[in-house]
Amino acid sequence: MADNTFEKDPQAVLDFEVDWLSKSWLGTGETITASTWTVPSGITKDSDTFDDGSATIWLSGGTAGERYTVINHIVTNAGREDDRSMLISVKNR
Repeated sequence: MADNTFEKDPQAVLDFEVDWLSKSWLGTGETITASTWTVPSGITKDSDTFDDGSATIWLSGGTAGERYTVINHIVTNAGREDDRSMLISVKNR
């Protein structure tokens, strides 16, 4: 499975993280100042947080057999912006 593809059960409430720092995308001294998530209908964003180098979303629901792409958009203190997407595959486990 690719590092941006994850599985969850329809009954599970799980956190998914984009670690921008470990991907070496952030420059020295650069931090995340804003983070937003785009979530398609059919799966539920329960909450989200971010810190200097990562963004986390908590997801629940979804329909077994469906796949959902969620997108994290960040802005940094250097004025840079970028997106990362995750594919959430919902399966009964």
